[in-house]
Amino acid sequence: MRKTARYTALAASGLLALSSLTACANDASSTASTSKGDGKGVKVKIMVGGLDKVIYLPAMLTQQLGYFDAEGLDVELLSEPAGVQAETALVSGQVQGAVGFYDHTLDLQVKGKSVESVVQFSQAPGEVEVVSTKAAGKVKSPKDFKGKKLGVTGLGSSTDFLTKYLAVKNGVNVSEFTPVAVGAGPTFVAALQQGSIDAGMTTDPTVATILDKKAGKVLVDMRTPAGSQAALGGPYPSSSLYMQTDWVNGHKSTVQKMVNAFVKTLKWMSTHSATEIADKMPADYSQGNKFLYATAIKSTLPMFTKDGVMPTNGPETVEKVLKAFNPTIKNAKVDLDKTYTTEFVKNATG
Repeated sequence: MRKTARYTALAASGLLALSSLTACANDASSTASTSKGDGKGVKVKIMVGGLDKVIYLPAMLTQQLGYFDAEGLDVELLSEPAGVQAETALVSGQVQGAVGFYDHTLDLQVKGKSVESVVQFSQAPGEVEVVSTKAAGKVKSPKDFKGKKLGVTGLGSSTDFLTKYLAVKNGVNVSEFTPVAVGAGPTFVAALQQGSIDAGMTTDPTVATILDKKAGKVLVDMRTPAGSQAALGGPYPSSSLYMQTDWVNGHKSTVQKMVNAFVKTLKWMSTHSATEIADKMPADYSQGNKFLYATAIKSTLPMFTKDGVMPTNGPETVEKVLKAFNPTIKNAKVDLDKTYTTEFVKNATG
């Protein structure tokens, strides 16, 4: 049975009392270690940075295919509109895992938090920079970002990171444009149509909706490895399951089962069509247009790995991107080996 929940935006982690964080973390650890939920297995909570986003599709698909249950896990999938909020839920101990961009592991490391990707869903961002139809004549490439309002899912999110990189790479300082947090889906589309933003970064199925409504045009497409190479200079591991390192080390059996389930899903995706994948997803994800939803999945499928393994040189590309605009990371030594592990994917029984 599908278990989803919509969380309201979390308070910034810096405002949470340390004692509350510790209590939450202890409660979460206890839940995963001892709770049997409804008898199906060990209870694990995962926060996803947008359950209905195609870039995070493996999370819900794994549940729909029954692979969590097959591994003896009782997984509860929760949803936040932006990856940065999923990150906050993880570090505050509200959940045991987060499905979001790998780049958060580097960002958190320089902030003193030890977090690692345990299974890598993708080898490209899956993101698209779109420009509104109205502004298309003035914004023809990232070189034209100066003075513009650019939409991102949330400030401090991966779309925010990538937008800043595209700007800096093309000669525009991060202080020369205005990032605007507009979420994804209907709120992003509305912001584009109403002129609240001139352009913005989002994913499918939002991209497919924008093109269908003729509300905007594609400016930079990073849904494929080739698109990632062109825009970022290499493979860009994005969507992943990342967890706090201490929790991983203390619950290796549970983590292995999680990774087994996800690797099975990635392999299943690699041998099935976009339409077959769409048919497995919850009916409401297509928003009444199954063909458009399948089209969105087809456009994004090339970003996914087939085995959950971190792509060669992927971490280095991510570090290069972050160092280009983030002064905290630029001046810090990042230990990339501690931002991900291949231990579980190598032992996966998918």
